[in-house]
Amino acid sequence: MDDIVKAALAKWPHVPDCVGWLALDARGDWYMRDDRTQAAGAFPAVKGSKIVHDKLREFIGRNYEADASGCWFFQNGPQRVYVELEVAPWVWRLHRRDDGRLTCESHTGHATQVQQVWLDELGRLFALTSLGFGLVHSQDTGLAAEEIEAGRWMLHDMPFGQMPQHFGFNLSPQTARR
Repeated sequence: MDDIVKAALAKWPHVPDCVGWLALDARGDWYMRDDRTQAAGAFPAVKGSKIVHDKLREFIGRNYEADASGCWFFQNGPQRVYVELEVAPWVWRLHRRDDGRLTCESHTGHATQVQQVWLDELGRLFALTSLGFGLVHSQDTGLAAEEIEAGRWMLHDMPFGQMPQHFGFNLSPQTARR
């Protein structure tokens, strides 16, 4: 967490939480959801405005974490801005290094290590890593398939509906907090 955020928390400890205004899609993109967007429908059917400003994306990424109930939020100064998740709290990008090793990085830019991989009934690939549970980006499933076929990763099956409870996250803090 940024030092400026910690200072704001200390100065204003009782700022109300914000829900419904920020979302993360299956490609690792952040979306702002104003009142009009929220009234038009639930995420991801109605996404809102994609956040493209690099510094804002980096700030969100540095201050992104989960509470004790598995609801993910962005600590924006003294205010928690809870995140609606399309699929999972993390989106993993895979990269093959020149030496042949595979690296894994979160949508927030954090390096991590894959521990287990899971396939849901829609054919989406998920990975449990040292950072937590997330979706392997659709553009990187070929690299993941190479790891599975080579026997370096063992594939497990689980219906998507069981994943949030099994891995301890809530897709919609707005719904979970009611």
